Amino acid sequence: MEILVISFTILYAILAWKRLDLATALLIVALPVYQIRFNILGLPSTLLEVMILVLFLAWFIKSWRNKELPLFNSKLKNIKSYPFSREIILLLVIAFIATAVTGFSNPAFGILKAYFIEPIMFFIVFVNVFKFKENRNKIFWALSISALVVSLVAIYQRITGNLMPAEWVDSGRITGVFNYPNAVGLYLGPIALILIGKLLISLRNIKYLILNIFLSVTIILSLISIYLAKSEGALIGIAAALFIFGLLYTKWSRRIVIGAVVISAIILSFNANLRNDVYKKVSLQDKDGQIRIQLWKETWGMLKDNKFILGAGLANYQNAIIPYHQSGIFIRNDDPEFDKMVRISLEYQQQVWQPLEIYLYPHNIILNFWSELGIAGVLLFIWIIGKYFIIGIRNNELGIMQREIILGLIGAMIVIAVHGLVDAPYFKNDLAVLFWILIAMIGIYNLDKQKSSEQSH
Repeated sequence: MEILVISFTILYAILAWKRLDLATALLIVALPVYQIRFNILGLPSTLLEVMILVLFLAWFIKSWRNKELPLFNSKLKNIKSYPFSREIILLLVIAFIATAVTGFSNPAFGILKAYFIEPIMFFIVFVNVFKFKENRNKIFWALSISALVVSLVAIYQRITGNLMPAEWVDSGRITGVFNYPNAVGLYLGPIALILIGKLLISLRNIKYLILNIFLSVTIILSLISIYLAKSEGALIGIAAALFIFGLLYTKWSRRIVIGAVVISAIILSFNANLRNDVYKKVSLQDKDGQIRIQLWKETWGMLKDNKFILGAGLANYQNAIIPYHQSGIFIRNDDPEFDKMVRISLEYQQQVWQPLEIYLYPHNIILNFWSELGIAGVLLFIWIIGKYFIIGIRNNELGIMQREIILGLIGAMIVIAVHGLVDAPYFKNDLAVLFWILIAMIGIYNLDKQKSSEQSH
């Protein structure tokens, strides 16, 4: 393993030095390789982290040699700040404080490094490489290849039953290249929306036939994989994103969306069982929903007790929640005598009893950031996501070139936000980098708009 990692790192460093754009694209393809873990001088690391560090170092040295770093060349003029630069600086400060809250523990430093510092390092390289329009098709090829590989593995698991983690073999769900099913939806959901936006543009030009076919296949297989993973949060997020996409895109898409909503409402009105199932899911009255509600109650109890301002600190949620954690709950069903039976029947209690584990995170995007980064951290991320949507909507209203990509980016963040209501869409190595890829993409397209406005004046 060590020889393979060292050999790959050397080859990747050579690629980064010679072709920074291809090395950046390859890293996007390889986002799931964070699961390849090892130690460097006794410190835990992942292959994804090594790739980010090598890529950033190659970019930094090349930029310094070419005197393109403003910090080292006062003669450079008209330097535009990075998109979201103030927010990034503030986030790093807040994340460092959250590390201090836990006494600068090794796990906290690991989270600081993997989920904040390194994704932002990649963000910097990404902006510099793809600010040039001629490089940007590589983004979509890279995302598509990565999504296709994940999808093919997922579908292979479904067909053969092979390559499945042992604990999920009999679950009826697939995991793709990941360790658990929801990771498939968390990863593929946002990517699918970006690719849909790109596909709508490339369909206009026959010379992109191969790309069109590749994107179409990837999107279809990604959606199938999310369905096979039974990642309901991702499916609902995608539905919400497509709804907004359709409303904003064209008059015809708006009519199609409204028609689909009307047809869905009619079907629900005539199908009581389906309507009841949908209501339970949306109102969180099913088993998963009740577990989530209990998890949120415990988290809120912890936060309002003595961690309202600073949160629990990075990598400290599992320790902080222990005093507030219940070992299990009784899963409520449709039995009208549920409360009575739970009180008087031990056998009934055993039937509806659900043990609860202590999760890494509260499985809610607000509570996730609050518990890790404190109230300042959650407010900052609300600001970042809100600013992202505002930039996207303004660019769409202005009718800039490639508005379908902007709509795809808006849709991707909607998937993250909606799925994030019941899951953890940021605190994972690949998802943190993917989040900052979205921020970088909306940022560079906004810079295009600004340049176009300056030139017209």
